Amino acid sequence: MSDMLRDVERMEAAFAETMEKVRSLGDLEALRLEYLGKKGALTGLLRLLGQAAPEERPALGQAVNRLRDACEESLKVRAAELREQEEEAAEARDRVDVSLPGCGRPYGRPHPVVQTFQEILDIFVSLGFSVASGPEIETDFFNFEALNFKAHHPARDMQDTFFVEKDRLLRTHTSPVQVRSMLAQGAPLRIVIPGRVYRRDSDPTHSPMFHQVEGLLLDENISVADLKGCLQAFVDAIFGRPLRSRFRGSYFPFTEPSLEMDVECVVCAGNPAGCRVCKGTGWLEILGAGMVHPNVLRSGGVDPERYGGFAWGMGVDRVAMLKYGLSDLRPLFEGDLAYLTGGN
Repeated sequence: MSDMLRDVERMEAAFAETMEKVRSLGDLEALRLEYLGKKGALTGLLRLLGQAAPEERPALGQAVNRLRDACEESLKVRAAELREQEEEAAEARDRVDVSLPGCGRPYGRPHPVVQTFQEILDIFVSLGFSVASGPEIETDFFNFEALNFKAHHPARDMQDTFFVEKDRLLRTHTSPVQVRSMLAQGAPLRIVIPGRVYRRDSDPTHSPMFHQVEGLLLDENISVADLKGCLQAFVDAIFGRPLRSRFRGSYFPFTEPSLEMDVECVVCAGNPAGCRVCKGTGWLEILGAGMVHPNVLRSGGVDPERYGGFAWGMGVDRVAMLKYGLSDLRPLFEGDLAYLTGGN
């Protein structure tokens, strides 16, 4: 046997031994280049065939070609095996066990105003009220005229209105829904109306956009005593304990008589000296209310000779301030999550 044939046999054995150690496609590619690349061992052997004796060339050529074919087939088979192994490993790594409980996302916390909103609605719903809603862009008729604000009524100046067009505006209160609900449902009626309202106002206790809850109860034989009892029940429930209250005379175009309700300061609890929240008075204004004006009932298509009722409105943001002992309204709307969530 010639030296070149022995080289072919040694190369075949070395290739097989190295193939046993291959564990990745990268290793396999390195092995291919080592033997079958342009500068590979088997490629170099093919170039030396011309130097062999003429009588040895046929057998030597067959041996080299057979080794080359065997190497290529072995590389092909091993490549398929390694790809299958990698796919199985990737599938196992990325596998999702759908029977396991989900990771989920951490729950957020309700915004203080949203939470107060929901508590207010829950209280009035428990008292038999249903929830009504209406558009935030209102007409002058529903926002003013139907509520007894005549064209040149000075009370219009109290509203600081954002006008969208000549006769259209961002509602200054949720009261327009009272008239809309009366026209749609008639009387008797018992509704509570949550929503955003807008006024040109901005300071530590006022915001140009704020949240309001309006209430309306219409029925036969309704008196101021019913109004007081309903609102006292609400105040005791929202602050979680009985509170002293008082009603003061006021003026709203849509109610007659008109009242404002004060409650004892929820911060100083009757010791007002130095209290910044109640400014030393011991009382806090909580809402405005009154008996529905006959002109408003007529605008809603309700007979004031048969039905009467009461209405009230409160700023939810202010209730949230009082409920959580805040002295400034603005941090509620500045998006400071650490402040709104108590640092958690």
